[in-house]
Amino acid sequence: MAGFQVAICGASGAVGVEIVNCLHKRNFPVSRVRLFTSPRSAGKTTSTPYGPLQYELFSVEAAREADIVFLAVDGTFAKTHAAALSEGNGPIVIDNSSAFRYHDEVPLVVPEINAHAIGDAKIIANPNCTTAVAAMALWPLHRQYKIEKLIISTYQAASGAGQPGIDELEAGLRQWAGGEAVTNEKFVHPLPFNVLPHIDVFRDDGYTKEEWKVLAETQKIFGDPGIKVSCTAVRVPTRRAHAEAITAVFGLDVTPDEARATMATGTGVEVVDSVGDNAYPMPLNASGKDDVEVGRVRQSSVFGSRGLDLFVCGD
Repeated sequence: MAGFQVAICGASGAVGVEIVNCLHKRNFPVSRVRLFTSPRSAGKTTSTPYGPLQYELFSVEAAREADIVFLAVDGTFAKTHAAALSEGNGPIVIDNSSAFRYHDEVPLVVPEINAHAIGDAKIIANPNCTTAVAAMALWPLHRQYKIEKLIISTYQAASGAGQPGIDELEAGLRQWAGGEAVTNEKFVHPLPFNVLPHIDVFRDDGYTKEEWKVLAETQKIFGDPGIKVSCTAVRVPTRRAHAEAITAVFGLDVTPDEARATMATGTGVEVVDSVGDNAYPMPLNASGKDDVEVGRVRQSSVFGSRGLDLFVCGD
């Protein structure tokens, strides 16, 4: 069977499982899929779209046999192993962590926006989930009207903290329904029936690192360090798919109808904006979809003809 040998490190986690599903769903040409994991899961067999596959204990030597290696692991693992994996005639490494996103020599890529940035790079970073969802909807608008400022409030699902985050939300809901005290470990406070304006650590300027990521990553992906971004990142008790309320200020006048038409031309963007039919982006509808939904597009009452308010949701 022609295709690429693909390895996923961290394959037993929520992100690793989703990578396997996406490869199959998108008919990516693979000749072999290898699932690398920690000693806790190594040797176990799991069901995948490619049939039953066995988890393997990770080693650099074994993973280097692949053509492409996805790192669905933390930044420490990526920093420790990415260079050794990719050096010489080693595979292309695509890292899901924040380990290399802000290195000038490492491309930070959303393929629908800046695939050209990859060049001959052997290590490729992909952005924070919040950045990626917003960028997909905003890129067509930036190309046409030039974004100058963004004010973003996020509604981030438990899945942003991986499978442990999903598990803690579901366990907390069961505890609440059973009349028990809701406990928390993964999140700084119990998440059920709550919202947490605290994702990642706080910086000296009062923003969290999660909020700073949206600024730094948007500027790098769009290739425009002049875009100003202020973000408030909030964890909400949804299972998966993040949502964001965005106010965008442009260099040119733009109407809501023009914005909808422009965003509809974007690859991977679905305009869902018919308030008369109660149709707008929602996590329940966006979950499991590749496309980012965008709707609630309206002229900003603050920034006038060069401002828009919109709502996006993506998984």
